Amino acid sequence: MAPADSVRERLAGLTAKATLVREETGKLRCLACGHRCLLAEGGQGVCRVRFVRDGELRAPWGYVASVAADPIEKKPFFHVLPGSTALSFGMLGCDLRCPYCQNWEISQTLRDPNADDWAHPSPATPEGIVAAALEAGAQVVTSTYNGPLITAEWAAAVFVEARRAGLLTSFVSNGHATPEVLDFLRPLVDAYKVDLKGMREAAYREVGGRLSVVLDALAGLVARGFWVEVVTLLVPGRNDSDEELRDAARFLATLSPDLPWHVTAFHPDYRMGDVRATPAATLLRAVDIGRGEGLRHVYAGNLPGGVGDAETTVCPGCSERLVERRGFRVVSRRIDAEGRCPRCERLIPGIWSPGGRVVLRAPGGRPAEGEDVPTG
Repeated sequence: MAPADSVRERLAGLTAKATLVREETGKLRCLACGHRCLLAEGGQGVCRVRFVRDGELRAPWGYVASVAADPIEKKPFFHVLPGSTALSFGMLGCDLRCPYCQNWEISQTLRDPNADDWAHPSPATPEGIVAAALEAGAQVVTSTYNGPLITAEWAAAVFVEARRAGLLTSFVSNGHATPEVLDFLRPLVDAYKVDLKGMREAAYREVGGRLSVVLDALAGLVARGFWVEVVTLLVPGRNDSDEELRDAARFLATLSPDLPWHVTAFHPDYRMGDVRATPAATLLRAVDIGRGEGLRHVYAGNLPGGVGDAETTVCPGCSERLVERRGFRVVSRRIDAEGRCPRCERLIPGIWSPGGRVVLRAPGGRPAEGEDVPTG
């Protein structure tokens, strides 16, 4: 088991001066996540990887803990360049402590001694990450795996280089964000996926977060014009009741009925190895509830081939099957590069080509931001 002090010392050397910070009464307020930690000299944030040294807030920089080229459907994004490859990178640490985390080996560094054994950061540069993406044939670069809000400055540096290379960018996080970090990321991020863990404040407190922060962030993301998709991991007995699923769907529908909601299957992991896996029937029940509350694009995930058409993008106007999937594999695609249905020519919100975007609209047809036409 790796000593925590040695892991902390190693990571402390892989930092840079933070941008997401504000001075307050002789201390430094971190603005990267919803905890908004107020830190004195020597203090560290809830995440354990942002800390104050020599009067500066230090943020993770210059390394990756995990990097891989994956189908973009794995993120999951279903309305962003279907069938494309995303080069995903992640660092160490998280601002939450979920007992069912599927990336706990890197997210719980400095919080769980067992995770410290997996802390093997590899030096990296933004240019090197982008070069790896191009070599892999990726069209998207994604900050993901751990809790990337706490490493937002590093992600931004990578995204600057990615955009110079003509790549799209995406961010996959728990959504426990501040308005300041959303404003910081907005010029550099095309698509943002939020992990909505449920709709009960008490359950969020158990994992070290606040539901109200996540709901405010979701509203802020849509209002700022990010492309947004939401995923909820359904854990049996924890967040899969009809009432809670209905609450989630109703809230998302108030943001936009076109916002994609992914309900995905839990498998026993980390500290919840004794909880049964989510059955397909639960996912299909959640899909029905989501559609019943007015969401036009509700998807079931993690059980490929076992959920009928709940992996398929269907035109809400004429029911044409636009993008058929089996797990992370696109079987067929009929939607055009501008996002139009070939049968009824309805525009489907999403990013269907690098230069084509159809924005989310709030209920009543009002665009959340921008125009509902393809843009360059």
